[in-house]
Amino acid sequence: MTDARTRIALLSALAALVLLPVLVAAGCGGGDAAGASGGDGGTLSLVAYSTPREAYEEIIPAFQETPEGEGFDFDQSYAASGEQRRAVEAGLAADVVAFSLEPDMTALVDAGLVDADWNQNEHAGMVTDSVVVFAVRPGNPENIQTWDDLLREGIEVITPNPFTSGGAQWNIMAAYGAQLEQGKSDDEAIAYLRELFVEHVPVQDKSAREALQTFAGGKGDVMLAYENEAIFAQQAGQGLDYVVPEETILIENPVAVVSTSESPEAAQAFVDYLYTPEAQAVFASKGYRPVVEGVESEFDLPEPPGLFTIADLGGWPDVRTRFFDPEDSIFLDIENELGVPTE
Repeated sequence: MTDARTRIALLSALAALVLLPVLVAAGCGGGDAAGASGGDGGTLSLVAYSTPREAYEEIIPAFQETPEGEGFDFDQSYAASGEQRRAVEAGLAADVVAFSLEPDMTALVDAGLVDADWNQNEHAGMVTDSVVVFAVRPGNPENIQTWDDLLREGIEVITPNPFTSGGAQWNIMAAYGAQLEQGKSDDEAIAYLRELFVEHVPVQDKSAREALQTFAGGKGDVMLAYENEAIFAQQAGQGLDYVVPEETILIENPVAVVSTSESPEAAQAFVDYLYTPEAQAVFASKGYRPVVEGVESEFDLPEPPGLFTIADLGGWPDVRTRFFDPEDSIFLDIENELGVPTE
């Protein structure tokens, strides 16, 4: 879709990440944490998936300037969504959790760490939206336009490991659902996934941000990515392109207060602040699609004609069981064939 492309940039932002002041949080499960100073009101810990880091690093200081946030320091931890969820289950201190997909949140509900009514606001607990896109090299030299193009001989596709990355699961369900949107059968859609991963995916990183770094380093012809990750790259320094395919999935990202928070009122105030026009505008400035009506994006965010949701594919409980169960699932078989870790 020619009108759905835009010039994007990458390497300088990756360098900027290295320069950010960080400290390693004890028990963070491989993630990194950055402190934001507010005062002496206490400390809130945000445990989030990797891609919205830049948005939260703008939103948090703005929240600290509000009456509800005044005096609060912040600890921040960012890593792959599944990795972060497991870290919280294992005892990583958290007041607010922000994941890339709903099942990581419902797992914390099952563990008694998030209240069952976490998704009862008008946005069903989702704080940002996005879509799956194709990130390609400058000028799109391979002319990647459709899902079928990913299976062309010699094409290398970068996408993370679905057993550690929520972004990878969105990518996979986008590819699967796109086949159904094109009129293919369930068996044909699964065969597409197997061919894609067995013959065209050379490496599977742990998170969407790590996959972005791999692609930035020159590996692959196309990367399956969140639209906002492609726009993050646009804001960096080196030109790339991205294509929004005609058939793709609506990505919905949840946020919630942890029920064991020692500052539940402040944590809830922070979550509430994320739905304000001011915070949603920051998310929009990083390429996310706002969930709050009336907040505009400065970017050209087209509405794909074949846009579908995870509910159209049966919902996350069924999808996770069928595709990503660590003991018996479609992708367990594919990853075992490839020798890729599933833990």
